[in-house]
Amino acid sequence: MSAPLDLPVVLLSHRGPVSFDDSGDITRGAGGLVTALTGLTGYLDEAVWVCVAGEHDRTGPVRLALDPEPRVLGADDDVDGRVLPLRLLDIPAEVHQPFYGVIANPLLWFVQHRLYGIGTEPSLGREERRAWEDGYVAANRLAADAVLDEVARHGGKAAVLLHDYHFYLVGGLVREAFPDVLISHFVHIPWPGPDTWKVLPPDVRTSILTGLLGCDVVAFHTRSDARAFLLCVQELLGFPIDLDEFSVQYGERTVRARAYPISIDIPSLEAVAHSPAADEHVAQLDEEVGDGKLVLRVDRTDPSKNIVRGFSAFGLLLDEHPELAGQVVFLALLQPSRQDVQEYAEYTDAIHTAAGAVNARHGTDTWTPIDLRLVSDMPLAAAAYRRCDVLVVNAVADGMNLVAKEAVVVNERDMVLALSEATGAHDELGRFAVTLHPFDVAQQADALHAALTMSAEERADRRGMAAAVVRHNDVGRWLAVQLRELAGLADDD
Repeated sequence: MSAPLDLPVVLLSHRGPVSFDDSGDITRGAGGLVTALTGLTGYLDEAVWVCVAGEHDRTGPVRLALDPEPRVLGADDDVDGRVLPLRLLDIPAEVHQPFYGVIANPLLWFVQHRLYGIGTEPSLGREERRAWEDGYVAANRLAADAVLDEVARHGGKAAVLLHDYHFYLVGGLVREAFPDVLISHFVHIPWPGPDTWKVLPPDVRTSILTGLLGCDVVAFHTRSDARAFLLCVQELLGFPIDLDEFSVQYGERTVRARAYPISIDIPSLEAVAHSPAADEHVAQLDEEVGDGKLVLRVDRTDPSKNIVRGFSAFGLLLDEHPELAGQVVFLALLQPSRQDVQEYAEYTDAIHTAAGAVNARHGTDTWTPIDLRLVSDMPLAAAAYRRCDVLVVNAVADGMNLVAKEAVVVNERDMVLALSEATGAHDELGRFAVTLHPFDVAQQADALHAALTMSAEERADRRGMAAAVVRHNDVGRWLAVQLRELAGLADDD
């Protein structure tokens, strides 16, 4: 597929396609956003990816070869596969820590995932105010400067694709410098309604909304999120919206809110899933599980992922169905997330406690009901996708959840997808899944039992239809739809 937009692209996200360790070696970046954007770049004829340099990353321009494994290219190196110009942005630690560790995570993340118990939290004081001004605002200005440099390098003719909750102010800053540039901002996490945003001070939420209104298109995974954004603009800023056209009139400009459900890079996933490392992991899982059933979850240790309630539901399942003793293993492959943020560290402790309680109550000398592994290992995850009988995704809120899409494509046992109604993926895959209500532990236990006892014919039908949807709506289609609309806006100008 060729990109339908005849403009160079400047892409901005917090994470990049690779990370460097202290010895200078590089690995592919982790996370659904990075996975999708790395696949996206393969469809662009001319693009540069601007991202924040990590602790060991070099800064400045880098040329990356992405196939088959990422590597840094020298000035004269040439390759046959994909080559991506990368600009690693240096944000000083005294700016990045409050930007990322106080405002982006946990404040914006918790607000947008509705994780706060507002009777006691958040409590915003002088520290948070300083973190907003000296962290979030300052980091957004640095990111905007880098984007503006790249736009200027193309004579002001470029499409700017901004991504996620770290850079809500950049669209407005770019618009001020280049009024005619084409800008979109894709929000990869849920967008709640106006009442939820009232947790933030009025000037903060106004800055976020007006920053986004600097874009031509503000995009989300679902129509409900796009609608919630428009309602926020109407109620919190007072601008007229059109819910038939999904747009808002902002001065003389029309800003469009859109839903573009993100997807996966299927060839890259299948290459990992059938690699020698993955094959070895499949053999190990076969030996460990034997003739039993494998329930799987692959997640970050993030409070929004609802891991503790998921373990409680599995424990209740075993309480009520003793015939399952020794017949099912719940493998949880969890990547530690943001352990420098207190709420995340405490939640990781709660995960261990919840798993330990189930294992203490039901485990035997020869059977551990919950196999909890803190690991980031894509070949292992892909092998587990292939081998599992049930995949659990019970998030309390999730922009999309690519794990659900990855697993149904490569699974070899007609797994049942047990999927939270609060994920973006439920819009596409819910009719093929066993739906989970994320706060109802008893319902989740019943749903898991239904998944484990479902007939082979129904399992095959459900997984086959889900996989067909994902294969049709792959990452190339996700990109093409966005670029086609941007191309139409460029033609209108």
